[in-house]
Amino acid sequence: MPTKTLHIPTPDGQADAFAVHPDDGSQHPGVLLYMDAFGLRPVLEEMAGELARHGYFVLVPNVYYRHAPSPVLDLPEHIGEDVRSGIIGRLMPLIEAHTPERVLRDAGAYLRFLTSLPEVSDGPVGTIGYCMGAVLAMRTAAAHPDQVAACAGFHPGPLVTDAPDSPHRQLSSLTAEVHIGLAEQDMTPEARAELEQALDAAGVGYTTEVYPDTVHGFTMSDTDAFDPAGHQRHWDRLLPLLDRNLTTD
Repeated sequence: MPTKTLHIPTPDGQADAFAVHPDDGSQHPGVLLYMDAFGLRPVLEEMAGELARHGYFVLVPNVYYRHAPSPVLDLPEHIGEDVRSGIIGRLMPLIEAHTPERVLRDAGAYLRFLTSLPEVSDGPVGTIGYCMGAVLAMRTAAAHPDQVAACAGFHPGPLVTDAPDSPHRQLSSLTAEVHIGLAEQDMTPEARAELEQALDAAGVGYTTEVYPDTVHGFTMSDTDAFDPAGHQRHWDRLLPLLDRNLTTD
């Protein structure tokens, strides 16, 4: 599967990104994949490649582009628990600077870019995300209901908060089918119930599921959090979701 580096025009500059897609000369449905907090790196390219093997054009932007092109930090090949907190500490100012307003400005730019590419077929797209990227995927789907038909988030960042602009308070216009794959400590039962109430009110199809014996970050094979069974379960949920909702060749 070919991987190419791209630059996405946004209202605030240019976001560097990579894309992975089938090399068959045909058009394929678009998927916008939002990174986790650690940023663009080989494991995300591998995951995008797996989606491409199933017939999708996958765009993965560097959401920290306002601060620096990728790699924003020099990461070790394996992010162990002994270094994780230090890396997160260095990234936290970038995470906090990525406000909901910036998320939505970027989301429109990413979708315009993705759907304009000649390799991407007409029709709806999917948004997926990991960790903080799950929040971005949900915000994007809610803000662009006419374009996003499938939305998935795995070991998500906070989807339910007390803030007026909490992601779960922004779902009234959502039309996408949603799957949220949770690690065991990702969300309290009360927060999960609030999220499900918001999804019920939106009238969309959805599933929320706690993946057994997992911790936050379970899909990421370059971290100590990786769980092979949880990783496979994530594919078992994600691929049918995309197949149901995006037109495939």
